Amino acid sequence: MTTTSPSRAPAARAKVPVTVITGFLGAGKTTLLRHVLSQARGRRIAIVVNEFGTLGIDGETLRSCGVEGCREEDIVELTNGCLCCTVADDFLPTMEALLDRADPPEHIVIETSGLALPKPLLKAFGWPTVRTRMTVDGVITVVDGPAVAAGRFADDPDEIARQRQADPSLDHDNPLAEVYEDQLLSADMVVINKTDLMTPEQIAMVEREIRAEIPRAVKIVHAVDGQVDPVVLLGMDAAAEDDLSARPSHHDAEGGEHEHDDFESFVATIPEQASADAFVTHLAHVAEKYDILRMKGFAAVRGKPMRLAVQGVGSRFRHQFDRPLPDGAPRTGSLVIIGQKGLPCAAIEADLQQA
Repeated sequence: MTTTSPSRAPAARAKVPVTVITGFLGAGKTTLLRHVLSQARGRRIAIVVNEFGTLGIDGETLRSCGVEGCREEDIVELTNGCLCCTVADDFLPTMEALLDRADPPEHIVIETSGLALPKPLLKAFGWPTVRTRMTVDGVITVVDGPAVAAGRFADDPDEIARQRQADPSLDHDNPLAEVYEDQLLSADMVVINKTDLMTPEQIAMVEREIRAEIPRAVKIVHAVDGQVDPVVLLGMDAAAEDDLSARPSHHDAEGGEHEHDDFESFVATIPEQASADAFVTHLAHVAEKYDILRMKGFAAVRGKPMRLAVQGVGSRFRHQFDRPLPDGAPRTGSLVIIGQKGLPCAAIEADLQQA
């Protein structure tokens, strides 16, 4: 008598973990992500980069990182619209395409626009087409420590009280503060970045403010240049899509909808520069003059075969020569300029031409 073993159902395929990296403009998300890629140790990681504006600076920065095993096809750019507003049109098809590859990624990391609200994106992971195939491993919110310490995202409470007393009908909504707070409220971990530019007292103050803002326990880590071990960042197993009620948002009453009418961006073409240092000094002057939130892009410098990458938050800038300029290409550059609504674009561009 022979017996046959009962057939076994195929094991369910594990969900692909997804880490969402959020944080306000210039907090250092791309720098942190570049460090994650450099420490991937052979793990297949796909990157989805979303930018506010039409020029994909962050994707270009990652492609030029020189990290072994960082394949160009594993970096996907979504420009000209924050993911929180374009979930159905851009995000879902992109994620499905990544999962349908012959060699799907072992982990996906999404870098959101600096103006994106994370919660609408987290809700998208409940959609039937992706819910059974991926899970939100964790939300990492990167904070620009010096900017928070300087009160960039906070109203002066005494001044607001005086204004309310003078005219109670005034609307004092602060769009910068709302975006920043919503990004904190969605976090499983907060990275206070650029702590090398802060005093110990400032670091302690910022950490206290963050803990007071978030109504649940989250881990807070300190970083310089986004250098946090990927072992800390990846593998939290938070399943954030099942925990939305613990992540309140200023926009919950509006059904999670979010518009960016308070902000705008444009791309400025700039001529070849005579000096990298003089150029960056001029950018800082222009940023301060027009209260620009963020500048980032690339320039050509006379006599230099490498392009100059520049990144600015307010009037604080960093720059480096990152990759060779293509032979025979025009020696012009491009800058993305982001600010609050009403930017005098023509005046800013004219000032930039004088660099």
